[in-house]
Amino acid sequence: MDKPGLIAEIGLVAYPDAQLSALHGLTDLFRIANWQNAALGGRDARAIRITHWRAADDDHVDCVYDTHPGQPNAPRFLIAPPSLVMPVDMARTDAFTVWMRDLHEHGATLCSVCAGAFVLAETGLLAGRQVTTHWAFAEALAARFPEIQVAAEHMVIDGGDVITAGGILAWTDLGLRLVEHLMGASVMLATARFLLVDPPGREQRSYALFVPRFDHGDGAVLKAQHWLHAHLAEETAVPDLGRLAGLEPRTFLRRFQKATGLKPVEYRQQMRIAKAREGLELTRRSIDEIGWRVGYSDPAAFRRIFHRVTGLAPGDYRRRFGVAAQGADIMADTHDKLPV
Repeated sequence: MDKPGLIAEIGLVAYPDAQLSALHGLTDLFRIANWQNAALGGRDARAIRITHWRAADDDHVDCVYDTHPGQPNAPRFLIAPPSLVMPVDMARTDAFTVWMRDLHEHGATLCSVCAGAFVLAETGLLAGRQVTTHWAFAEALAARFPEIQVAAEHMVIDGGDVITAGGILAWTDLGLRLVEHLMGASVMLATARFLLVDPPGREQRSYALFVPRFDHGDGAVLKAQHWLHAHLAEETAVPDLGRLAGLEPRTFLRRFQKATGLKPVEYRQQMRIAKAREGLELTRRSIDEIGWRVGYSDPAAFRRIFHRVTGLAPGDYRRRFGVAAQGADIMADTHDKLPV
């Protein structure tokens, strides 16, 4: 039987002392997702290509494992797994730094798990962004890279073109998140059931995720996208975005919509509402504060736009998907039942 067509290539970064259990665990997770997708979609179902990459020296990175050899490599996602050593002992590999930065400039999404955030941070691409890592490494990451906003209370932070996961075993959360991005919720849930792991709670929702595309090939638009994701709450006019992209406003608008499927104002709204969802799900901050944090100074406007994008008012969304509120209720209920 012919090999199925490919959805995307996911590259796993085998940097020195990378945790092999995560490296091979992610490989197995994506291969199982391929099997589940084939079972649901038949012989013509497309598959995720999994590759492993190792630095041959300080100037070159080689592909050392490939589920679909013989075809040109073009990773759409790169994942830096956890480390077997403490961050202070992690060896820097300049070849990976240059390689990842170059692939990001050409549309790849960079991902990390646990101490893998230190590998991503060496690229300089996390400056000004909110990222997560293992709680035990949060202070070290913030101290070494003070330009990064470390939010270790989150298990996964999805910044669109950069996705970071926190705990040592959070590679399952990240892997399932990417499976849902690429293959949909049904395949993600089937994969989780096969592996006997709990799917990420915030993925089990009845509303579609905003999944921005960075592999459209338009470098000028990609530059504007990266700016928008790194400056979520800022108001940036179309002429300013055009100047960032090196394009006239009308040309920029046309190319941006062609590349992303959205106008810049719609793209910004989707970004902001996606981040607001995380705030409603994972924190107990007030709705107005969450709106302000993602760039809406007018609470009424935030509520109106949130409802238009998600179909729910922010309060209803929190009651339905709010992990933080549910956890607090469970703790309170448990406390009430303790013997005195």
